[in-house]
Amino acid sequence: MTQPLSRAELLALPPVINLATLGRALGLSEPVVRERARRDEFATLGIRVLQLGAQYRVPTADVLRFLGIEVPEPKRRRAKSYARDEDLEAS
Repeated sequence: MTQPLSRAELLALPPVINLATLGRALGLSEPVVRERARRDEFATLGIRVLQLGAQYRVPTADVLRFLGIEVPEPKRRRAKSYARDEDLEAS
Protein backbone atom coordinates (compact mmCIF):
# COMPACT_ATOMS: atom_id res chain seq x y z
CA MET A 1 0.00 0.00 0.00
CA THR A 2 1.17 3.51 -0.78
CA GLN A 3 2.22 5.79 2.03
CA PRO A 4 -0.34 8.53 2.84
CA LEU A 5 0.66 12.09 2.00
CA SER A 6 2.36 14.16 4.68
CA ARG A 7 1.13 17.60 5.67
CA ALA A 8 3.96 19.20 3.67
CA GLU A 9 3.06 17.11 0.61
CA LEU A 10 -0.60 18.07 0.97
CA LEU A 11 0.24 21.76 1.13
CA ALA A 12 2.43 21.42 -1.98
CA LEU A 13 -0.35 19.90 -4.13
CA PRO A 14 -1.56 21.74 -7.23
CA PRO A 15 -5.00 23.41 -7.14
CA VAL A 16 -6.70 20.34 -8.65
CA ILE A 17 -5.77 16.68 -8.12
CA ASN A 18 -6.75 13.30 -9.58
CA LEU A 19 -8.44 10.40 -7.78
CA ALA A 20 -5.18 8.54 -7.14
CA THR A 21 -3.85 11.54 -5.24
CA LEU A 22 -7.15 11.91 -3.37
CA GLY A 23 -6.77 8.30 -2.29
CA ARG A 24 -3.27 8.96 -0.98
CA ALA A 25 -4.48 12.06 0.87
CA LEU A 26 -7.30 10.13 2.56
CA GLY A 27 -5.46 6.83 3.04
CA LEU A 28 -7.79 4.94 0.68
CA SER A 29 -7.01 2.69 -2.25
CA GLU A 30 -7.64 4.02 -5.74
CA PRO A 31 -10.38 1.45 -6.53
CA VAL A 32 -12.27 2.46 -3.38
CA VAL A 33 -11.90 6.15 -4.23
CA ARG A 34 -13.12 5.55 -7.81
CA GLU A 35 -16.18 3.66 -6.60
CA ARG A 36 -17.05 6.31 -4.04
CA ALA A 37 -16.57 9.05 -6.63
CA ARG A 38 -18.85 7.19 -9.03
CA ARG A 39 -21.50 7.00 -6.29
CA ASP A 40 -20.99 10.71 -5.45
CA GLU A 41 -20.21 9.84 -1.82
CA PHE A 42 -17.53 12.50 -1.40
CA ALA A 43 -20.09 15.30 -1.74
CA THR A 44 -21.40 14.54 1.77
CA LEU A 45 -17.88 15.17 3.06
CA GLY A 46 -17.66 18.53 1.31
CA ILE A 47 -15.24 17.21 -1.32
CA ARG A 48 -16.34 18.05 -4.85
CA VAL A 49 -15.45 15.53 -7.54
CA LEU A 50 -15.59 17.02 -11.01
CA GLN A 51 -16.07 14.63 -13.90
CA LEU A 52 -14.48 15.87 -17.10
CA GLY A 53 -15.30 13.26 -19.71
CA ALA A 54 -13.77 10.03 -18.46
CA GLN A 55 -11.49 11.85 -15.99
CA TYR A 56 -12.19 12.95 -12.45
CA ARG A 57 -10.61 15.99 -10.81
CA VAL A 58 -10.85 17.17 -7.20
CA PRO A 59 -10.22 20.70 -5.89
CA THR A 60 -7.33 20.46 -3.43
CA ALA A 61 -8.91 23.14 -1.22
CA ASP A 62 -11.88 20.81 -0.55
CA VAL A 63 -9.55 18.01 0.55
CA LEU A 64 -7.50 20.29 2.81
CA ARG A 65 -10.68 21.71 4.36
CA PHE A 66 -11.99 18.19 5.04
CA LEU A 67 -8.69 17.21 6.67
CA GLY A 68 -8.73 20.36 8.81
CA ILE A 69 -5.58 21.79 7.26
CA GLU A 70 -5.58 25.54 7.01
CA VAL A 71 -3.73 26.90 4.03
CA PRO A 72 -1.45 29.78 5.03
CA GLU A 73 -2.22 33.01 3.24
CA PRO A 74 0.42 33.90 0.70
CA LYS A 75 2.58 36.78 1.81
CA ARG A 76 1.57 39.90 0.00
CA ARG A 77 4.34 41.92 -1.44
CA ARG A 78 4.21 45.64 -0.97
CA ALA A 79 4.19 47.65 -4.13
CA LYS A 80 7.43 49.42 -4.73
CA SER A 81 7.29 53.12 -4.26
CA TYR A 82 9.10 54.95 -7.00
CA ALA A 83 8.54 58.38 -5.49
CA ARG A 84 11.57 59.98 -3.94
CA ASP A 85 11.42 61.74 -0.61
CA GLU A 86 12.04 65.09 -2.34
CA ASP A 87 9.01 64.51 -4.60
CA LEU A 88 6.81 63.79 -1.59
CA GLU A 89 7.95 66.92 0.26
CA ALA A 90 7.29 69.11 -2.78
CA SER A 91 3.62 68.12 -2.99
